[in-house]
Amino acid sequence: MRPGRVFLSGLFFGLISASYLAGQAPAAAPGSLRSVEGLSARFRVLGHASVYFLYQGKSIYVDPWGQQADYAALPKASVILITHEHGDHLDRQAIGKIRTENTVLIVTEKCNPAGLNALAMRNGEKKTVQGIEIEAVPAYNLANKRPDGQPFHPKGEGNGYVLTFDKKRVYVAGDTENIPEMASLKEITLAFLPMNLPYTMSPAMTSKAALSFQPRFLMLYHYGQASFQELKGLLQDKGITVLEP
Repeated sequence: MRPGRVFLSGLFFGLISASYLAGQAPAAAPGSLRSVEGLSARFRVLGHASVYFLYQGKSIYVDPWGQQADYAALPKASVILITHEHGDHLDRQAIGKIRTENTVLIVTEKCNPAGLNALAMRNGEKKTVQGIEIEAVPAYNLANKRPDGQPFHPKGEGNGYVLTFDKKRVYVAGDTENIPEMASLKEITLAFLPMNLPYTMSPAMTSKAALSFQPRFLMLYHYGQASFQELKGLLQDKGITVLEP
């Protein structure tokens, strides 16, 4: 899939990595990690489909991918979440650079959890990991398919994740379209939605996805050449704050 944009400088990650290795919670320079009202976790899109959260000194990664950030310079992971088995989401080298013997690695069954020494979660499962409630939710294609007629992401194989930080819910959608199950998501403070055809969604589909569950804040990620401004226009005055990339 097409790479998105790189958002983090090597200097910033060198600083937070040094702080982490010194036994302290990673300290972000102003503006480096982002925050939204009411959410205690801070976050950053690392580029492509990779997201980083800092919560109570814990570093949580979703889909680390080495072509968009230098993971050797990043804080070691408390939790790593993998949405599906495609190589730009399941990057074993990137995982190896941030994983320790205490890191919890969560994957889908198709990622071969035995080979990764990981914990597999299916759609609908919930687990509490290092004090964070994690729910695996569906992520799949309905319309977008390969030339042979098979969806790029078949139903039941990939996960999105809902993470709860101090009772505030954050949704990282993974590679998905605006599927019906999104309407069941409740009280989402912050949502990360993809927008890159033909693999996930168009701006119109992403808008419909957001409107189906009404997050307070929306962060676009994994979006390649798709138009952020078009999405922002579609959601204007809809009660959702669309964050600038």
